[in-house]
Amino acid sequence: MVSSLIRRTVARLVFIMGFLLMFLGSAFLLGNLTGTSRISVLVAFFFVILGSGCAVLAIKLNKRSLYLFLAAFFMLVGFFLFLAALKIIPVTFSESWPLISVFSGIALFPAGWHRYGALQSRYVVPSIAFVVLGSVLLVFSFNIVPFSFSQFIMNWWPLLVVLTGLTLVLISLGTKHNS
Repeated sequence: MVSSLIRRTVARLVFIMGFLLMFLGSAFLLGNLTGTSRISVLVAFFFVILGSGCAVLAIKLNKRSLYLFLAAFFMLVGFFLFLAALKIIPVTFSESWPLISVFSGIALFPAGWHRYGALQSRYVVPSIAFVVLGSVLLVFSFNIVPFSFSQFIMNWWPLLVVLTGLTLVLISLGTKHNS
């Protein structure tokens, strides 16, 4: 009885120390940064800390899938914003906004895995759809192809109909039928 109380107290102290060290390290890092926007670094750290908080909620609240999704999503966004603020990834938000879709798709994988203990089509299909959609939009956002997104839609709209049908077929195959 006493040992479990001591373990919980130590775990809480370690948790509090971890957050204090993250904030202290963030403050020192902000003091050392030159030539970067401190506000953009603070925004990046805010998303990482928000993701960490969601991860703690996922652990404390019976490992809920929603909190696991939010934790993965916010941490991915935070790390990307941090790398962009330090100019390690030399892109602006106006160019890289489709990454939100990609990050959503990636964050759905651990949430689905946790909820069902295996990959299920009701999580995999939307995950892949979000990643593909974000990747296609990134191609147009970075001007990799010589034509615009509207020209692509005008010429290739039947392909979108085919892909929508394929997605619906995959979803229907993944659902269990009650006979």
